[in-house]
Amino acid sequence: MAQHPRTPSDIAFSPAVKAVQDAKGSREAYARMEASHPWQTTVTPDLAQFISEQNSFFLGTASAAGQPYIQHRGGPAGFLKVLGDQQLGFADLAGNRQYITLGNLSENAQAFIFLIDYEQARRVKLWGTAQVVDDQQDLMARLRVEGGKGRPERAILFNIRAWDVNCPQHIPRRIDVARVAAVLSDRDAQIARLESELDEYRSRQGNDRL
Repeated sequence: MAQHPRTPSDIAFSPAVKAVQDAKGSREAYARMEASHPWQTTVTPDLAQFISEQNSFFLGTASAAGQPYIQHRGGPAGFLKVLGDQQLGFADLAGNRQYITLGNLSENAQAFIFLIDYEQARRVKLWGTAQVVDDQQDLMARLRVEGGKGRPERAILFNIRAWDVNCPQHIPRRIDVARVAAVLSDRDAQIARLESELDEYRSRQGNDRL
């Protein structure tokens, strides 16, 4: 059982991490941060909005022996849902049947969610615990999202212990294919409108000369 941290960032800043920060010269700055602007432990309106706009995230788990595993999860925007001020949830879809995440969570509840928005150059880290929930149709109904593909098999709940916003430095700027298609469609519609207006103008100019 993980000990309750003295301050939320202690969930990531273990004694070993703090020792390295001391050695590298950053511990004092982080200590000031812990005192004046500690990491959040509940979902704020800004975080809820950010989560609702994401169509993918990365879920980190580990075995009891500490072997880490990162799994990508994707779906329509909003498929990762805010269920409470400290809880997120999503439907676990049928996949390749390796069950590494499920196996890890059966013996080690510690989990991590990493959200990144390449277009807006923003990323959020969430530490917490996760649990697998089977055979709860009311919960599955809450996690259902319009336009979702795949067959939901169970729910996974993520209980937040701390979260932090990462520096945007070094995030490559990318735009989702669907977003590009929408932007190009708007551009083409605008070009068509302008061409139509130009044709009408030329027609009026020609009639005026008759």
